[in-house]
Amino acid sequence: MSAHAPLLKVENLGKSFGGVKAVDGISFDLAPGELLALIGPNGAGKSTTFNMVNGQLKADQGSIRFGGEELIGRKPRAIWRMGVGRTFQIAETFASLTVVENVQMALLSHDGKLFSMWRRAADHRRDEALALLDQVGMKAQADRPCSELAYGDVKRVELAIAMANAPKLLLMDEPTAGMAPKERNSLMALTKQLVIDRGMAVLFTEHSMDVVFAYADRMIVLARGRLIAQGKPLEIRDHPKVQEVYFGSGKTFEKIAEKAAEVNAAVGAATA
Repeated sequence: MSAHAPLLKVENLGKSFGGVKAVDGISFDLAPGELLALIGPNGAGKSTTFNMVNGQLKADQGSIRFGGEELIGRKPRAIWRMGVGRTFQIAETFASLTVVENVQMALLSHDGKLFSMWRRAADHRRDEALALLDQVGMKAQADRPCSELAYGDVKRVELAIAMANAPKLLLMDEPTAGMAPKERNSLMALTKQLVIDRGMAVLFTEHSMDVVFAYADRMIVLARGRLIAQGKPLEIRDHPKVQEVYFGSGKTFEKIAEKAAEVNAAVGAATA
């Protein structure tokens, strides 16, 4: 557990669809400066949990407090304005707009001027948009249409867009889906650096366990809607229930951990 006070505190959270409990009374917290991975097999309740935190689904029970304020009952846009950013499994950008215009659109939305005609959108906070692109390594491609970008670069643009509201908490849904190993390690190393530089928190879902082990500070594991384990990666690796319902064996976990150690070493060498 981080020494910082929790930024996000989830208690006894539950959601049912008909007679099926998709999420069954889970509790966890997340502190500034942490990357927390939410993992589990298909049907574990990950997406439902994620969407309740984001406001896309309303919980049936429990509490989600962000900076001490209750999120349950608030719309996604209101939660975004409170300082919660989000990226999606399938990157969402405007393909016909340039890279910098995509970020400017997010800044316009944050300022409540998305539909205002008082000035040309192309002029709106361009320097700030370029600064955000610089942070994700995309400033040199600012004036290219998003339709021309490689998928890994589109993911970087999406990250810049998610940073437009200066989030304290960033929700990342399968951030490396569809990416090659080199691309996904580059994106997650960038995300970790942003967490360090900005002191924000990240909650992410991920199927690539090498990514989880290389970059998560802590992990929470769901199975059939219930939280079965939480802790640091090595604690989760050795947890018998996790091995049983998710990975099958400790040896599988050991191979993943070894690969993650190699990634960590490579990232450390690159940033030294």
